Amino acid sequence: MSTAQNSGISPKTIARLNAQYQELSVKEKINQLYQDFDAEDVMLTSSFAATSAFLLRLFSWERPQQKIFFIDTGYHFPETLAYKEHLTKLYGLNVVSIRAEQSLHDFTLKDKTWSKNPEFCCSINKVEPLNHIKGDYKVWVSGLMRWQSDHRATLDIFEERGGILKFYPLLNVTREEKDQFIKENELPFHPLVAQGYMSIGCHHCTVPGEDRTGRWNNSPKTECGLHL
Repeated sequence: MSTAQNSGISPKTIARLNAQYQELSVKEKINQLYQDFDAEDVMLTSSFAATSAFLLRLFSWERPQQKIFFIDTGYHFPETLAYKEHLTKLYGLNVVSIRAEQSLHDFTLKDKTWSKNPEFCCSINKVEPLNHIKGDYKVWVSGLMRWQSDHRATLDIFEERGGILKFYPLLNVTREEKDQFIKENELPFHPLVAQGYMSIGCHHCTVPGEDRTGRWNNSPKTECGLHL
């Protein structure tokens, strides 16, 4: 983990926040966040992928005015872009798309960077666009859950990473609790879930598979770099 001083929040404060939020429900965590931090300091991102409707529905109830950043890599499945539009209209979301500089994206397109250096492709099309705005915020909200991968199983609710405080309100939600919430609230599934895609990223690097096994298939890579 990076040193907490980079975000301006001390390790002692982060430990206190983790202890405070540990026993709160997901809705309580979201509401408490806006008691502990100014709304303009909170950044929320969504990939509008397989499990995205869960967190987005909660924010549509608890904080409908929250800006939601969508990183448009230029390589999303058409179904992902349609799903984004559907959820945006259905829940009245305040979505803002961000993307790489056109010349840099065009380089990865001509070079087919995803096929030989997926880390670099993700850096150009995902990590850097977010880095351009990340410095304007203190807290970054993301919908990661521990059961999704070995890396995510090691996370805390609050963590300092890359100069910003990460906040994972869904971190302790089990797979069963996620499924129950989706069922009870009739959340619409991403269209590709029915085709066996359980984790959905760019079309070049995603195949059907359980959890995140379909991402960067036949590669040790399990994260795009945003959450490392």
